[in-house]
Amino acid sequence: MSVYIKNFLKFEPLLGELIARDIKIKYRRSVLGVLWTLLNPLCMMIVLSVVFSNLFKFDIENFPLYLLSGQVIFNFYSDATNSAMSSIVSSASLIKKVYVPKYLFVLSHIFSSFINLMASFTALILVMIATRAELHWMTLLAPIPLILLVLFSLGVGLILAAVTVKFRDIMHLYSVFITALMYLTPVIYPMSILPEWLSWIVKLNPITNILIMFRNVMFYNTFLGWRALAIAIIETGIMLTIGFWVFYKNQDSFILNL
Repeated sequence: MSVYIKNFLKFEPLLGELIARDIKIKYRRSVLGVLWTLLNPLCMMIVLSVVFSNLFKFDIENFPLYLLSGQVIFNFYSDATNSAMSSIVSSASLIKKVYVPKYLFVLSHIFSSFINLMASFTALILVMIATRAELHWMTLLAPIPLILLVLFSLGVGLILAAVTVKFRDIMHLYSVFITALMYLTPVIYPMSILPEWLSWIVKLNPITNILIMFRNVMFYNTFLGWRALAIAIIETGIMLTIGFWVFYKNQDSFILNL
């Protein structure tokens, strides 16, 4: 383990450069630049809240905040895993020239998405203040579900990055999967409107548990829940373990498929 830590510290400056590169590429030739990380979720919140609050008449207090909190969680997962998935393939030219720990490319994409997550979280806080929503002390626990989300996304990203090197079709299949997953996550709708059989399926989605914990501490002044927290930690630990194992087993053959 000490060898891996020393190796990571040795290449830590490179990780910082990769993160900066990812952010610059994402907002290159953009007039507003990083400001879009604040404006994008706010604009989507306005559009979706107008449509769904009037179309479906959801009985949710402060529906725009409910919707924005769902976007903060799910958009990060979608952006982080999608970008991590292509991280090795898109860095093929560098990987072929010099030795670099290949997991750094996945980490850089996850961390750059994390910066966007913090900007979106800031937008959520600003909307809460603007709408005079009550900020409880439980809000201080919000980093717990967010950290679990980042680590879970890292595990998924490592698996996707390793598999995509050999099977490029994964990139197309995953876009379909993400669309389906969005509807199986209570981003827009409340769990109360679902029939029992569908509610059970939605609860099997690990993102659902993290999202519910996040909303509990942000809006409902409710503790995370020991059972929900334990489940999230176990699911995250399993996903991270599988992710690192799959990546480690396949990284030596990356060069052959790039």
